[in-house]
Amino acid sequence: MKRILLLFLLAAGTLTAQQPKITPLMSKDLTGIPGKEGAMITVEFAPGEVDPVHRHNAQVFVYVLEGSVVMQAKGGKEQTLKPGDTFYESPEDVHLVGRNASKTKPAKFLVFFVKDKGAPFLIPVK
Repeated sequence: MKRILLLFLLAAGTLTAQQPKITPLMSKDLTGIPGKEGAMITVEFAPGEVDPVHRHNAQVFVYVLEGSVVMQAKGGKEQTLKPGDTFYESPEDVHLVGRNASKTKPAKFLVFFVKDKGAPFLIPVK
């Protein structure tokens, strides 16, 4: 999964020297919802790390585990999230801001997706 995401980012021209560490945890077909799967990953941001503008063709639920992250979907307010805080993105949202709030400490969060089976996790937006 991580390799596919990295290849996708490279092909899209959004891969930079510093990328979040993405650890796939599981994916599972959703019983009673043909063609859909639930998937979980963790994302680790190095100090000061920033995500490119992107979107997901998925329902996305974020739970902050460590550090603090700044998140904002288009049309929403920028939010600083700390451990225990949550964030949601719909399939229509464009994720404008995703970054580590700290320039000195790492941040880690859990992401749960409900998406089309086999669909990419992230789609860059130019």
